[in-house]
Amino acid sequence: MRKSINHLFRLYYKQRYKSIEHYMRHPHEVQQALLRQLIETTRHTVWGKLYDYQSIRDTDTFMSRIPISHYEDVQPYISRMMHGEKDVLWSGHTRWFAKSSGTTDGKSKYIPVTNQSRKYCHIRGTWDTMTMFYHNRPDAKQFECKSLVMGGTLERFPSYPKTMIGDVSAIMISHMPFVGRPFYIPDFRTALLADWEEKLEKLARIAASTPDVVMIGGVPTWTVVLLRRILALTGKQNLLEVWPQAQGYIHGGVSFVPYQDQFRAFFPSSEFSYQETYNASEGFFAVQDDFNSKDMLLLLDNGIYYEFLPVEEWSKEYPQAIPLSEVETGKNYALVISTNAGLWRYVPGDTVTFTSTYPYKIQITGRTKQFVNAFGEEVMVDNTDRALAKTCAATQATVVDYTVAPVYFGKERRGRHEWLIEFENPPANLELFNQLLDENLQAINSDYEAKRYKSLALLRLKLTVLPRGTFQDWMRAKGKLGGQHKVPRLANDRKVIDDILAFTTT
Repeated sequence: MRKSINHLFRLYYKQRYKSIEHYMRHPHEVQQALLRQLIETTRHTVWGKLYDYQSIRDTDTFMSRIPISHYEDVQPYISRMMHGEKDVLWSGHTRWFAKSSGTTDGKSKYIPVTNQSRKYCHIRGTWDTMTMFYHNRPDAKQFECKSLVMGGTLERFPSYPKTMIGDVSAIMISHMPFVGRPFYIPDFRTALLADWEEKLEKLARIAASTPDVVMIGGVPTWTVVLLRRILALTGKQNLLEVWPQAQGYIHGGVSFVPYQDQFRAFFPSSEFSYQETYNASEGFFAVQDDFNSKDMLLLLDNGIYYEFLPVEEWSKEYPQAIPLSEVETGKNYALVISTNAGLWRYVPGDTVTFTSTYPYKIQITGRTKQFVNAFGEEVMVDNTDRALAKTCAATQATVVDYTVAPVYFGKERRGRHEWLIEFENPPANLELFNQLLDENLQAINSDYEAKRYKSLALLRLKLTVLPRGTFQDWMRAKGKLGGQHKVPRLANDRKVIDDILAFTTT
C-alpha cells in the first residue's frame, strides 16, 4: 500500500517539476504576473489605499511609490493585524504570526502568515523541496517510510487570544496537509511541546524506536544535539545502524559548512543526500535543486516578488533597489520582498549572491547586520564559514558553534578579530589552528588580507576556546533554546561576544 502511495507522489512531483521548469525559462513574465496579482488583491486594504494601489499600472510606479521598509516601519500595521483588525497589510483577517528568531537580544519580530502565504508560499515551498529531492533521487521513498522533523512552539498572543504566534516551523506542522501526516514523526503534541529539553528527550526516544526513518529535517545546530542523544539511547555507532533506510537530511537556517564532518560521521555513506532550503519566517525563498551543486534555485511562483539592494545601498537613508532582471553573478545583494503575507518592499536582512541568472540560482552569504567591517575588511558569514571548514579539514577538528567580533583599536593596541569557538573535537595544535584560520580567511577575503599585510593594520585573529556546552547554556539563559534560534555568527560590535565571555565567568 505504501509503495503505491509513494508511486502516486512520484507522479505528482514529475508534474510539479514542469511548472518549475516554466518559471526557470520565463522568470520575468512569471514575476510580473505575480506582482500584478499581489497589487490587485490588496487595493482595498489600509496599505493599498495609503499608496493608491488602484492607480499602479507598472513596476516602475510600484518601485518609485512604495518605500523600502524594515520591520520597525511596518510593526504598527502588524500590531493592528495581531489585535484582530482585518484588511491592513493583506486582505482579510490574519490569525497566525511567525515569531522570528532574529538574534539573541530578546527583540522578537512577528511576521504575518496569511492563509495565502501559508498555502502558496511555505507549504508549496515544502512540496517543491520534495519535488527536487525526488528529481535527484529516483529511489526516494519519503511517502513510503517516515520523516523526522524538528519543530518549534506555538502560543496564544496574550493581548488577543484569537491570534497564534510561534516558530514558522510550528505553524507549518500544525497545518500539515492530511495526506502527509502518516509519514511524519513525532506526534503533533510532542512536536509542539514548549519545553525544548522535554521535547528533545521525547523526540529522541520516539525516533530511536522508529526504524524506518528515511528523512530528517531541521536546523543543524539543534539536529546535532538530537542525533547525539539518539546514539546515546541506542548505543549505536552511527545513525545508519538505527535507520538503515535513511536517505537524506534537509537543512536550513544556518550555513551547513561547519557541520558537514559531524553529519558524515552520523551518516557514513556516499549514498546519503543533503539538501539545503531557504525557508525564513518571511517566506520560502529557495531550495537546492541539484545535489551536485551548492546553489539554490530561487522560487519565483510562490507569492514573493523579488528586488535586490546592492552593497553600496545598504547604509543609505533612501536605498535604491534593482529588479531581478538587473542582478549580476558574484555580487552581494540584500533581499527586498513583496509577498502574499502583506510585506511590501520589505528587507528581511539576508544577503545572497547569484551564481546563475538563467535559471536564477543563489547562495546565502549572510545578514546585513551580521558582518565585520570595523576596519574596512567586509567579512561576511560565508567567508568565516568557509575559512573555518577549511581549517577544520586540515587539522581534523570539528566545531560545535562559533561567533566573531572585532577588537577595536586602543591607545596602544592595534585592531584584530576575536573568535569564540566551541569544539566537538579540538585540534591537536591550537596555535597551528589559529594560524591556519587566519591564513584561510585571508585567502578567501582579499580585503581582510590587505588589512593583515605585515600586521600593519590588523593583528592575527585572537582565538578563545569555550568549554563544551557554553553556547547551549548561554542560549538557555537567554530563553532562546531550541527551535530556529541560533547564535549570531558575526557582529560589528562586541555586545554578543562580551556577553558570552561574561557568562563563562559567572
